[in-house]
Amino acid sequence: MSVAEFLRQRAVEVMVNGSYSLPRWYDCEGKLRSFACRTKRVSPFRMIVDVPVVGKVGERVTSYFQDFGEFQCTISATLKAGFLMELEMTRARRAWMSEKLTWLEKKQKDATVQELRRDARFVPQVSHTFLTLADGSTPPCFIIDVSTAGVAVSSEYDPPIGTPLAVGACVGRVIRKFGHGFAVKFAEKQNRDDLVRLVVRTPLLKSA
Repeated sequence: MSVAEFLRQRAVEVMVNGSYSLPRWYDCEGKLRSFACRTKRVSPFRMIVDVPVVGKVGERVTSYFQDFGEFQCTISATLKAGFLMELEMTRARRAWMSEKLTWLEKKQKDATVQELRRDARFVPQVSHTFLTLADGSTPPCFIIDVSTAGVAVSSEYDPPIGTPLAVGACVGRVIRKFGHGFAVKFAEKQNRDDLVRLVVRTPLLKSA
């Protein structure tokens, strides 16, 4: 199915964090790499996800989402920073998925659901930004979540702990690695009101 066709179908616009793995993507130890992702539009049959590494049409994907569980999927269409996945599941699980989506749709419209902590981690509306490394290179990355103290990202670039770098315009250092990404602690605590503007940036084009 094409993305345009899916956009005409009944589905829920919902952001749910998850992770995924693609065939033939391995780390330096020969283990299958996983990357973070986030849903944008979901139905009981397919979903569009934002991702740091885009697979190819026809590739098999194993994915996991905190609200939905694990899926075996096939990529049916690609986007600039995401893809459309066809979900494989039983009829009973599709019925459960439909009820879950209805609940999530109601929940995200509930005005009483508010953030409890000023410094709590949150997910920005824009999922993609870039890193700036010591050599001046600017690999892209996917934002998992962010707070005034730091940010968790997923990227094709796989830095060792202690690596100094900038995420957008926020300078920091890699302090922790986990299954599908790494955490960066900012050198200075950021102002919450300026945070998204500083983290979500587009790299400047280098002049010839």
